[in-house]
Amino acid sequence: MKVVILAGGLGTRISEESYLKPKPMITIGEQPILWHIMKYYSSFGFHDFVICCGYKGHIIKEYFADYYLHRSDVTFDFSQENRMTVHQNVAEPWRVTLVDTGLNTQTGARVKRVQKYIGNETFMLTYGDGVSDVDFNALLNQHKSSGKIVTLTGIQPGGRFGVLDLEGQTVTGFREKAKEDGGWINGGFMVMNPEVFDYLSPEESCILERKPLETLAHESKLGIYKHPGFWQCMDTQRDRYKLEDLWQRGRAPWNIWETV
Repeated sequence: MKVVILAGGLGTRISEESYLKPKPMITIGEQPILWHIMKYYSSFGFHDFVICCGYKGHIIKEYFADYYLHRSDVTFDFSQENRMTVHQNVAEPWRVTLVDTGLNTQTGARVKRVQKYIGNETFMLTYGDGVSDVDFNALLNQHKSSGKIVTLTGIQPGGRFGVLDLEGQTVTGFREKAKEDGGWINGGFMVMNPEVFDYLSPEESCILERKPLETLAHESKLGIYKHPGFWQCMDTQRDRYKLEDLWQRGRAPWNIWETV
């Protein structure tokens, strides 16, 4: 099953670093948050990634083109016709497709523009700026049994996000930002059937979280997997410092690949 990662936004709220690189390439523990997300998915057996690039997408492409150089010891022998030897090269079981989906393209259009790389199959989708310890096996099982076109992961981070109206495990609508009312919000980490493409447009103004998901909610085709555990996005430098602190103290809940 393919995993689509949205990695093309401008990251204006963390502009201290995103003016130099796309937000998914901002590091936690010397590795891009994009790497952390992919390692977590890979721990559950999801190794086929489609990354929606946009703003400074060439930096993401260069990172994967030189991945062995980033992760291994290297000898450059200039006396032997400029020979390069990679030592202890760290191989990942990944297949990574990097797609330029446009500079100012909104989320729904980015997903629509990678349709040809996904085909007629169910796929995972998430944002390139957040980590969690969500159980992907449980998420996928609920999605398969629900009959929904899309299942999103609902989390409860507090009051600075828009909240979801629910009836059981079905999303019926969306509300604007609310005070600390215990509401569930869309934390990403979604599962989508290929029928979702019928709700999307390649026009760059198509925002996934607006008309497409709102229409699915109105039609009772949008499900929610409630995740009460850890979730953290990286919108600001404060968020990044929090994630960095967890990583450096060895208390990052999303770091499960060292134990599986």
